[in-house]
Amino acid sequence: MSADDRVDNLAEDHGIRTPAPRGKEAVRLAWSRLRVEAASAAAEEPMLASFVNAAILRHDGFKDALAHRIAAKLEDAQLDSLVINDVVHESLRSDPTIAEFAAADMLAIAERDPACRSLLQPFLYFKGFHATQSHRIAHWLWGQGRETLAFHLQSRISERFGLDIHPAARIGQGLMIDHATGVVIGETAVIGDDVSILHEVTLGGTGAAGIERHPKIGNGVLIGAGAKILGNITVGDEARIAAGSVVLKPVQARCTVAGVPARPVGGPCVEPAKRMDQTLNEEDGPQG
Repeated sequence: MSADDRVDNLAEDHGIRTPAPRGKEAVRLAWSRLRVEAASAAAEEPMLASFVNAAILRHDGFKDALAHRIAAKLEDAQLDSLVINDVVHESLRSDPTIAEFAAADMLAIAERDPACRSLLQPFLYFKGFHATQSHRIAHWLWGQGRETLAFHLQSRISERFGLDIHPAARIGQGLMIDHATGVVIGETAVIGDDVSILHEVTLGGTGAAGIERHPKIGNGVLIGAGAKILGNITVGDEARIAAGSVVLKPVQARCTVAGVPARPVGGPCVEPAKRMDQTLNEEDGPQG
């Protein structure tokens, strides 16, 4: 996925939204904000000071802190945290975009989720963020031909966070998986940049036949809670999938679809993943 595509930042200057940075600048901004917020939180809540220090403040950079957090979440009887930490560091050295995409994800969550008070929440607590970053490591392993370890991490992600992402699935940056419970993303699914996905969403297949079995989601798409998108179909950029819909046919860019099976409703939508508006007007109805 392109590292040059941008999302809007939280900051607004006289009503004009400032594009959020990407790449190394996203990592720099996210790490700077995270350290300031961590120091403040440790001072405000001494009971958690040692935890915040171990998770964030003692580390020299974002990559070290990210590796530590993923390892703490995924360790089990087969792989302790030190082993997972080494695997994560290996992936981050090999592919710097993993950390860059993680930083973009954090900034996206802070922008779009009204329940998010600071970058501390996704980094320390939000399982959608943890699952996404853990998947990025599993996906790197898959690309290295280390499929057994990739599957092990997939299984651990499913057990730990309550969602299932195949390690072969390709996911862009600026992703927010809100709540995350019950999300399923199949092997040949592709998700573009700046996408927002809510709980109990399925990007699944319609059968066992065919290599390409799963949806291809464009940039800036909003997928509402409980939506099911099935088959090797394309959802165009900035489309909106209403909650509870079952999508079996391609969706055009900037189109809202709703229903079972889903059909176009209302007029065109703009930046739905950023706006996070899942409501449909009363006058909205099937087009055509």
